[in-house]
Amino acid sequence: MGKKAKQHICFVDDEPEVRDVIRRTLELAGYQVTCFGSATECLARIRSQGCDLLVTDVKMPGVDGMELLTRVKRSIPSLPVLVVTGYGNVQMAVKAMSAGALSFIEKPLERESFLAAVKSALKQSRSVHSHMHEALTKFEMQVLGLILDGKGNKEIAQLRHRSVRTIEDQRRRIMRKFGVTNLVDLVKKAAVVRIPEPPVDA
Repeated sequence: MGKKAKQHICFVDDEPEVRDVIRRTLELAGYQVTCFGSATECLARIRSQGCDLLVTDVKMPGVDGMELLTRVKRSIPSLPVLVVTGYGNVQMAVKAMSAGALSFIEKPLERESFLAAVKSALKQSRSVHSHMHEALTKFEMQVLGLILDGKGNKEIAQLRHRSVRTIEDQRRRIMRKFGVTNLVDLVKKAAVVRIPEPPVDA
């Protein structure tokens, strides 16, 4: 039996020393970690490959942590985000939570409380992934991937070598399993999950 895949955390801070400490801390705790010195680099990585949790500092040159949070939530609403704020900065913490952060962590970072916050946030990410993979069949996963790619029923039918009626039925089933009634809500709920590329010969 293969090893269980490590959960992937993206961490953003413009200070190299902080990135090194956090990387070591999270890797020793058993996580896969990718660190970034800028929000722009991190956003590009998340949009192309995804992750299970984003942890970002607030104060950074250029695009700061609040702007990164806003952009991530616009693209991947369900992705858990932890925001690191200066000690006692209650106003910033409230603003971060209002913008969609799952929680905030005060500096200076204390190892045990930091890891506890990370573990709690990842439980949410894991439940989203698990629910989807249990709920959808392999073919539904393929159809959902094409829906999230922006393709319509007719185009999906041609790509999957099925009738348009079959694809319409699949779309209805997928929406029912996600508990949504429209495409916008489906995209919001499914965006956090990385959909496998459909096999060419499927």
